[in-house]
Formats: sequence, structure tokens, C-alpha cells
Amino acid sequence: MIVGRVIGWILCFVGLAFLIRDFIMLAVTGSFAPIITGQMWHDLSPGSMNLAQAVTERYLVPWLWDSVIRTWLLWPAWISFGLLGLILVVAFRRWTRPVAN
Repeated sequence: MIVGRVIGWILCFVGLAFLIRDFIMLAVTGSFAPIITGQMWHDLSPGSMNLAQAVTERYLVPWLWDSVIRTWLLWPAWISFGLLGLILVVAFRRWTRPVAN
């Protein structure tokens, strides 16, 4: 449970770091061009991205890559990481039991 929250918070901070990076680039270049999740993944490891696409299309369902994953890869990185982190933080939050009177 706590591991899920920790990973969620780490992803939130990574998303925040990408947002700060995008605003620094805005200050330097004068135009807001956030780094896209798919471009970031491709820059870090193009082979793993191609492998993920091949496995998804061949062994899972082809529409999953085209409809869901490709759409997610076109989001700015700060949204992708921040949203995933927020989902994990909420999903693994501590549940409190109501106090009986």
C-alpha cells in the first residue's frame, strides 16, 4: 500500500519537474512547447518504444495502441506523469473507518 503511494508521489514530482522544465524553456525561447510523452520516451529508448508497440499490436489488441496508448503518448509529459501519480496516490490512500457512536 505504502509503495503505491510512494511511487505515486514520485511520479507527481516527476510531472512537476517536467512542468518546471517547460516553463524554463518558455522563459528562454519565448514560446511554450512542452515535451511530449512519446517524444521523451523515443529520445530515451526508441527500441523499447518500438518493442512495446509490436507486443501490444501482436499479442494484445491492435486498437489499444492506436486508440489509447498513442493518444496518451501525444500528451505533454507533465500531464502524463502527474495524472498517473495522482491516480496512484488516490488509489493507495489510507482508508479510515467511520467511528461508531
